[in-house]
Amino acid sequence: MVTRISFYHLLHQPLNNALPKLLQKVYDAGLKAVIKVGTNERMGELDEALWTFTKDSFLPHGHMKSKSSDQQPIYLTTGDENPADATVLILVDNMTADNLDKYDRCLEMFDGTNQDAVIAARARWKTYKDAGHELTYWQQTEQGGWGQKN
Repeated sequence: MVTRISFYHLLHQPLNNALPKLLQKVYDAGLKAVIKVGTNERMGELDEALWTFTKDSFLPHGHMKSKSSDQQPIYLTTGDENPADATVLILVDNMTADNLDKYDRCLEMFDGTNQDAVIAARARWKTYKDAGHELTYWQQTEQGGWGQKN
């Protein structure tokens, strides 16, 4: 299976603000997601952000240390496990996945204000393109939305 991969270039809002908005769309579509992060600290930050990103709602989720991980529509991890058979993989912190072919979609989110992150994202884009994946590129707008670029 060829995974559809979308790159999300963060420019105006940090990951902790931007990711919950994208996850809301994934969740509203009835899809499940795995978010692979670089550190336990980042996992804790995103855990908090998903509980509090709006005043009147939250995104149900769990992480590696949660009970009933297989029942969580959104799962945070530093590893490659996918306990709820999610179809969407979200990679942050320049993470990669050896099991990309197990997902229908992959969202690569990278910090456009960090030159090392931009260079790493370009390298992953080339690797994915050479492997035959369908790629799209989205750039964050000043209002925090996303505009597709060619």
